[in-house]
Amino acid sequence: MPGYLTTHVLDTARGCPAAGLRIELFRLDGADRETMAEMRTNADGRTDAPILPEDAFAPGSYELVFHAGDYLRGLGLAADFLDVIPLRFTMAEADHYHVPLLLSPYGYSTYRGS
Repeated sequence: MPGYLTTHVLDTARGCPAAGLRIELFRLDGADRETMAEMRTNADGRTDAPILPEDAFAPGSYELVFHAGDYLRGLGLAADFLDVIPLRFTMAEADHYHVPLLLSPYGYSTYRGS
């Protein structure tokens, strides 16, 4: 099975996908961060393509950075608590990794999805 990474963001405060939220992906190597991708979520809260496609996949440590504050401020919602949300995780083998974000102005959660 080929390896790749997908993500999506759900706005749990409003009960809908978080459209237009900027996401960055970095590959980590010790203290070094290599930019791999930058995308925005579509109307379904997903990126239009895998944020890390099969041809760029390599096992290792990664960081997804969700720019939640910009998204919340753009909706006129409170962004006085959450701003930038970094999620660090490891992809150990070639597989489909799905890392979603459930977002509200005062909290978030994530999990390894399918």
